[in-house]
Amino acid sequence: MIKVGLVCQSESEEQLRKNADFEIVFSTDGTGARQCIEQYKPDVVVTELVMSGADGFALLESVSNVKFIVATELKSEVFIIKALELGASYYLVKPVEYGVLEQRIYQAANKAVANNARMVRRKSVSEKTLDERISNIFVSVGIPAHIKGYQFLREGIKLAVDNPPIINSITKSLYPTIASKFDTTSSKVERAIRHAIEVAWNRGKIENINSLFGVKVYSSQEKPTNGEFIALLADKMLLECAY
Repeated sequence: MIKVGLVCQSESEEQLRKNADFEIVFSTDGTGARQCIEQYKPDVVVTELVMSGADGFALLESVSNVKFIVATELKSEVFIIKALELGASYYLVKPVEYGVLEQRIYQAANKAVANNARMVRRKSVSEKTLDERISNIFVSVGIPAHIKGYQFLREGIKLAVDNPPIINSITKSLYPTIASKFDTTSSKVERAIRHAIEVAWNRGKIENINSLFGVKVYSSQEKPTNGEFIALLADKMLLECAY
C-alpha cells in the first residue's frame, strides 16, 4: 500500500481513492501541508506550486523525507528546473491525465509501474514498432525527417520510454547520451530539438498535437520546452504499451 498525500490536488482525488494500491492519507491546502506530512508520513506527496497559505517551493525546501510530485499549470523551464533541484521526483504540467499521475506515483514510490504483467507487455513491444509510432506522430505534428532535430528528438523519446527518470536530468543525462550516439555536442542536440519543435509550431499543426493527448494542451502562442515535449510523447508511448 502506497500512502499518498494531496496538496491542492482535488481534481485527482476521486480517481486516486479508487486505486486499491493507494491510501490517501490526507488532502489539504498549502497551509496544512507540512503538519499533515509530519503527522501521516506519506510515501508520496502530489503538490501544486501556487496555492493559498504556502509556497510550493517552500514546501519542497522544508521537507526532505518524502517523495514529491509537482502537478501545476506553470510551464516555465525555470520553475521545472528549480522544483527538480529542490528534490521533486517528477514535474507534471496540468491538465495531467490520470494514468500518467498514477504511473508517476508508482515510480516515485519505487514500485512497479503498474504490475508485472504490464511490464512484460511493455517489454514485448519491439524497437521497430516504437520507432514507427514515433515517426507517425512526427508526420502528424509536422516535424520533417530531414532536419537534425528529428533524429535527436526521436532518440530522446526512446530514452525517456526506457528510463522515465532521465527526463528529470535532461541537460546532465539525456542530451549528453544523445550527443554521444550521434557524435555531436549537448548544446547542438538542445538547439536542434528546439528547432524541430519550432518547425512544428510554425507549420500550424497545433490541433494535431492537442488531439494526440485528447485535451487542449497548447495554443499557437505557447510552445513547450524540449523537456515537456519529450515527456509528453514518452508518457503517451508508455501508456499505450501499458494496457
